[in-house]
Amino acid sequence: MPSVKVKNYIHLHFLVIIAGFTAVLGELITLEAIPLVWFRMSIGAILMIIYIKFKNTPLRVPFKVLVKLAIAGVIIALHWITFFAAIKVSNISITLAMFSTGAFFASLIEPLFFKRKIIAYEILLGLIVIVGVVLITQTELNYILGIFLGISSALFSTLFAVLNGKFVQNYPPSIISFYEFVSGVIFMSIFLALDGDGFNVAYFQLSFSDWVYLFILASVCTAYAFISSVHIMKYISPYTVVLTYNLEPIYGIVLALLIFPESETMRPQFYVGACLIICTVLFNAIFKNIKKSKI
Repeated sequence: MPSVKVKNYIHLHFLVIIAGFTAVLGELITLEAIPLVWFRMSIGAILMIIYIKFKNTPLRVPFKVLVKLAIAGVIIALHWITFFAAIKVSNISITLAMFSTGAFFASLIEPLFFKRKIIAYEILLGLIVIVGVVLITQTELNYILGIFLGISSALFSTLFAVLNGKFVQNYPPSIISFYEFVSGVIFMSIFLALDGDGFNVAYFQLSFSDWVYLFILASVCTAYAFISSVHIMKYISPYTVVLTYNLEPIYGIVLALLIFPESETMRPQFYVGACLIICTVLFNAIFKNIKKSKI
């Protein structure tokens, strides 16, 4: 029988595969990016409140914190909108490769939020990431809008992660997610209400397959994955969890190649650039762990 730790390692990699599969669902769902994210966050919020009630977790937070969570919710909505929009205008491989640039943004943004010095080697690694992006851009100019949206998604994701790093020190992750999801839905609802082609009867008339994929996206890839990743940290170090999640683009690109071989097969230069970006992200995480263990 495998040990508890081994079971959780296997579970962790399963969660990373789920994260990579999110991009595949974004390709399968026929909705445009904003409606897709609206349904994802709406269903996710409903599932999260059911979980909160089941666990009897208090919902009350100070008003100032609620405002901050609302801002974070808008940021995560923008992250997901740009992420799925990138998939729609390019493909999964381009989007996930560009999403990996988040590590470079983190090296610039984290020092501002946590008031630490900018680390020289992080900037160097960030420059290597830029080289990877340039290699991909040169060979995939027809996907330039997807490249821009993918990088924008990485920036929003980094902002969101840094903000949540502060919130999670004082509040349960489920409460944080619930308020962020609700604020994201409100933000998009206002936008859709002001849009001439926003809410109408047709907006909710989705195909059966879209409803199925949306429910999988909101339940398995959002609520379940988030709660499970928090549970796993009881048995595996947060560093290991973060490092393993850096494999998401690899799993996602492999899944995309298997499911959509015609649209996801790229030129060799793309894979060189993608490997540069992903390997740099992994090296950064490993180097930080080595440095931390010496302290």
